[in-house]
Amino acid sequence: MTHIPDPHYPTPRELALAGRALADEHPGLVRLRRVGTSRGGRPLWLLSVGAGAHEAREGGVLVVAGAHANEPVGGPTALELARRVIRDPECRTGRGGRGGRGGWHFLLCADPDGAALHRTPHPYSLLDYHRNFFRPPGPEQPEWAPSLLPADRLPPETRVLIGLIDELRPVLQVSLHGTDLGGSWVQLTRDVPGLAEPFGKSAAELRIPVETGASDAAGWPSPGPGIFVMPQAGAGAEGAFHPEDTRLSTWYHAHRYAGTTAIVEVPMWASDAVDDPAPHPDPRRALRRLAGRLERDTERVAGVLAASRGGLPGDDPSPAPLVGPLLRSVDWTLGLIPRITAEWTGPGAPEEASRAYVGSLDAFGRRLALRAAAMLLRVLRAGGHPAAPGLDLLVAEWCDAFAARFGARWVPVATQVEHQARTVLSIHHRLRPHL
Repeated sequence: MTHIPDPHYPTPRELALAGRALADEHPGLVRLRRVGTSRGGRPLWLLSVGAGAHEAREGGVLVVAGAHANEPVGGPTALELARRVIRDPECRTGRGGRGGRGGWHFLLCADPDGAALHRTPHPYSLLDYHRNFFRPPGPEQPEWAPSLLPADRLPPETRVLIGLIDELRPVLQVSLHGTDLGGSWVQLTRDVPGLAEPFGKSAAELRIPVETGASDAAGWPSPGPGIFVMPQAGAGAEGAFHPEDTRLSTWYHAHRYAGTTAIVEVPMWASDAVDDPAPHPDPRRALRRLAGRLERDTERVAGVLAASRGGLPGDDPSPAPLVGPLLRSVDWTLGLIPRITAEWTGPGAPEEASRAYVGSLDAFGRRLALRAAAMLLRVLRAGGHPAAPGLDLLVAEWCDAFAARFGARWVPVATQVEHQARTVLSIHHRLRPHL
């Protein structure tokens, strides 16, 4: 088990300082360089280890952390992976035991502006996590922006990430993600045979459920429990949960160079309700019930938003600079929901599904309305709006219900990092002949 001195999610500045310390300790092996600047003027840092650290080489591993502001586990995992690669020369070797062509490269935080708005370094409850919640709308997310915007309108964080992929041409790109409550799963742009066994073993040892019916991967091929392969060219990539075309994301950009991308998800709070493979007795009825609840919850949030809109602080620039991003995210989140409920109640709703799948959709619907409410609450508080106390009570009620329904249990940060790091190294081991 890895040891992390501080049991919290480090800030982008703390990640950069830790990266600088590693570069100072191992000057011939490690390099930290600034590769760009965010929209808000914050630095984007790349930590490189091994071959390619001090000169451009193709064919290594690119690890992306912090692509979603509300999923902070990637930063400490990236640092832990860098330390393991430094300690273990085998991690730095490629085919036949020879030196890996391109080394390891860690983008320590892909969205530092978002990380500055999502301020929960060590949440002690779901309510604490949501009191400072932020997740940008799709067009402002570094990995998703190419799916939603023309090339000339991409945010600088996305341009930096695409530039790194073009420069490094990685054989493997790994994006480190997390979920608030649920289990662990892996999404792949190409299958990695044999991954399910070490992934499942690690999850079992660390008491992390495997999410066998992840809503993010609905309808995708699953070669093993918790392993999902994304749609390929010519397949229907769009869905209720990804109105964007997944294949236009930065995850697929590595395919230009014969690379594979893996997205590794790990939960902050675990729930055994998302790993039950038993058939659900009536999934269509269950989805109609979930859709009805989501519609009612959405109406409550939308009603508060409509009633308070005239009394909110203006968009950026404003006395509260967080208001603009938060309101854009609230509108974006609420705008997704009608499509989702239509999918759940339409003719395409599944007649057969596992309990895990229905449980994953239950969690997905709860978190959508809760996130919109939580971000709106931050806006109301910033403006001292009289509707804030009432919405605060609703957010607390929903957090309690979410935790109770799923039997939420906290997964220590060190355990989250350990499972994510093990999974990345298992993927690397299986692709190593190509490095």
